Amino acid sequence: MSGFDAVAHAMTSIATGGFSTYDASVGHFDNPAIDWAMSAIMVLGSIPFVLYLRVVRGDLQPVFADTQVRWFLVILAASILLTALWLYRGDLMGPLDALRYSTFNIISVMTGSGFATADYGRWGSFVVSIMFVLMFVGGCAGSTTCGIKIFRFLVFFGTVRAHLRRMVRPHRIMSEEYGGTRLTPELSFSVLAFLVVYMGSVGIITVALSFFDLDLVTAISAAATSVGNVGPGLGPMIGPAGHFAPLPDGAKWLLSFAMLVGRLELFTVLVLLDPDFWSK
Repeated sequence: MSGFDAVAHAMTSIATGGFSTYDASVGHFDNPAIDWAMSAIMVLGSIPFVLYLRVVRGDLQPVFADTQVRWFLVILAASILLTALWLYRGDLMGPLDALRYSTFNIISVMTGSGFATADYGRWGSFVVSIMFVLMFVGGCAGSTTCGIKIFRFLVFFGTVRAHLRRMVRPHRIMSEEYGGTRLTPELSFSVLAFLVVYMGSVGIITVALSFFDLDLVTAISAAATSVGNVGPGLGPMIGPAGHFAPLPDGAKWLLSFAMLVGRLELFTVLVLLDPDFWSK
């Protein structure tokens, strides 16, 4: 890797931007050391940057004590191990290669970096399903990643758990918590509203893309990867080995708008469509 390539990929790794200087992405280098180094950098870019201020001051405890960081690493590790096991047991790769390729590509998709070292669309439906789900997850709040983010999932599951407990014991007084902090009803509602709008946006864009005669896998993965700012989609056309050039111009305009809305996390753009925002 040349000096220019090193600088370019370092910047897009920590920013989880995914831009590569080659059409084959990081797969162009076919170098295990580069894959592992960039995997570590992408993970660092997915952790709340405010925690690094504590690290600089010599306090490592907040990083490992943060609930969303722990769950982010757990989900990442579980997805990598399941994918590596699938590749190895399916005789697609040896154990070391399976771990290497699954680690890099799982991290790339989950963090929204968009790099690729292999066409994981050919790894089987199990891996494709994992990749599709991870497109929605994202990294931690306060990082450079997109997607729904771990924080919102934790708040959502905490709200659901509290609701289920109230159904079992209606008169029980309880409070929802996240990382030891009490969750207010306003925060829970804002997270639920975001999830509904996010999934609704992906659904609407999927239907709109179907108007351009795209198959379901291409349409729904294009919608998910654009709103989540992930990068590649799924399928032979827009998968990691393909590109978006063959799509109709109308679909490209629609996906461009979806990327903008997703990058601004939906409500920032949607509020502009509210007449009350413009009223004096």
